[in-house]
Amino acid sequence: MDWLTDNWLNILRGFGETLKLLGLSGAIALVLGTLVALARVSPVPILRGVAIAYVTIFRNTPLLVLILITYYGLPEVGIDFGFFINISLAMGFYTASFVTEAIRSGFNGVPLGQAEAARAIGMPFTQSMSQVVLPQAFRLVVPPLASVFIALTKNTSLAATFGVAEATYRMRGLFNDYASQMIFIFLGIALGYILIVAVISWIATAFERRFAVNGR
Repeated sequence: MDWLTDNWLNILRGFGETLKLLGLSGAIALVLGTLVALARVSPVPILRGVAIAYVTIFRNTPLLVLILITYYGLPEVGIDFGFFINISLAMGFYTASFVTEAIRSGFNGVPLGQAEAARAIGMPFTQSMSQVVLPQAFRLVVPPLASVFIALTKNTSLAATFGVAEATYRMRGLFNDYASQMIFIFLGIALGYILIVAVISWIATAFERRFAVNGR
């Protein structure tokens, strides 16, 4: 276990970078995905068209390709927030397309009468969605959103290819220094990812239970 006792601080730093990637790209995905989901159910045809195009493009484009575009392409056109932010943007925009579909399924699960009642009392579309439909939709989509963020957790490992010193990057370095202990290194790093996923699942379960109680 020399690899662990000699490098535990670097390993923790690696998972710290993983959590930073997850937090930033997850926040981008949640905000952007919610806005695109609202556009998909908007009464304005052009907004629906743009939202459909966004989901179609980003869901069907490999994440690695998007990272390459933001990592190398954005600086070429004078847009450079730093490699960490650029990679987070790629992951956030990619994941937002899946968040959009999850939230849209929540919209479909809210009884149509809820929106009709809101319009009947004079609420405009934006107000009825934000105050009536969207809160109920989020209650329904906690499990699929958790799955989306679990997938995002695993996708952060792609950042190692571009030099971000997250957990997978640290693992590759350990492989070079402790070749005879590769299986233990792999299992140890995998356990770290499993713990992150377990925390996401626990948070999702807690939210789901709380919303279920509020809904009774």
